[in-house]
Amino acid sequence: QVQLVESGGGLVQAGGSLRLSCAASGSIVNINVMAWYRQAVGEQRELVAGITSGGITNYADSVKGRFTISRDNAKNTVYLQMNSLKPEDTAVYYCNAVRVVVGIQTYWGQGTQVTVSS
Repeated sequence: QVQLVESGGGLVQAGGSLRLSCAASGSIVNINVMAWYRQAVGEQRELVAGITSGGITNYADSVKGRFTISRDNAKNTVYLQMNSLKPEDTAVYYCNAVRVVVGIQTYWGQGTQVTVSS
């Protein structure tokens, strides 16, 4: 089992910045990908950014150039630096980990609210 604990959400004005953190614990060996998803009210959960154990990243088009995902393997933590925030970035942000052992195992954090006021 893998436990994911997010922190860093909050209320910020448009144009501001926030940094989210996600600390992984438990059976963290063979976590291949860590990612951030978000879900706004009435919307489906969507991928925001992901990073592999080797440092390869990908981003949703809507956040490219504004958000940066990074990973500290020594601390088993993944970060999401969010700059130039917009009201449409308002959502609950979830940390995700994918572990490949025998088959694919997916884990989720409890979510952290990000609210961007106009």
